[in-house]
Amino acid sequence: MGLLENKVKALSLVDAVAERIEEAIISGQLEPGAKISEQGLAASLGVSRGPLREAIRRLEGRKLLERTPNVGVRVKQLSLRDLNEILQVREALEGLACSLAAINMPDPMIAALKKMLDSHGKQKSVKENTGYYDEAKNLDFHFTIVDGSGNERLKQMLAGDLHYLLRVYRHRADPKPGRAAQVLQEHRAIVAALEARDPEAADKAMREHLRHARRYVEEQIAAEAGLNA
Repeated sequence: MGLLENKVKALSLVDAVAERIEEAIISGQLEPGAKISEQGLAASLGVSRGPLREAIRRLEGRKLLERTPNVGVRVKQLSLRDLNEILQVREALEGLACSLAAINMPDPMIAALKKMLDSHGKQKSVKENTGYYDEAKNLDFHFTIVDGSGNERLKQMLAGDLHYLLRVYRHRADPKPGRAAQVLQEHRAIVAALEARDPEAADKAMREHLRHARRYVEEQIAAEAGLNA
């Protein structure tokens, strides 16, 4: 029993270290392309190199860190084109999840989504149509639909690499400021399709909603190409 308890504690330490590094990446404290110093991180976090290396391997698996021979470990650096490809995949997968949710999501879950959107409508950014739609509330909405799809593999894919990468690059993937009210309207259209139990309409509404974020990135790609021309 003692050995089992020690193992759980060791894994918990790795979890904590991985979470701390992940938050530093997401917050921008560790910027894309930044080199990771194992010695420096171990000292600043107050942990030994063993748990730190395991945490780094875990984050490499999430595609947040990358290891290059003779160089070391760096924070993964994505181009706008990389991000656009990720958004294309997300659009397809969440469209599928939404169509499945129109079939599989229980009525009480759809009712809860409607209440959730009523709450979102009280946000200042939505009422005044300024700023961004609250990220945490947006994630709650999308994850509820993915959960309601009833497809475990879809859940794993959308809550895995895609989720972590999009969190890191959300400042480049977010729609333009001042689109908050439109986001709520698109969310309501998605819920209406779910309530109507219309898989095709649900897929279409979700894809159209997510396409706006991708259009913004495509605009940035075009602008960068113009600057480099």
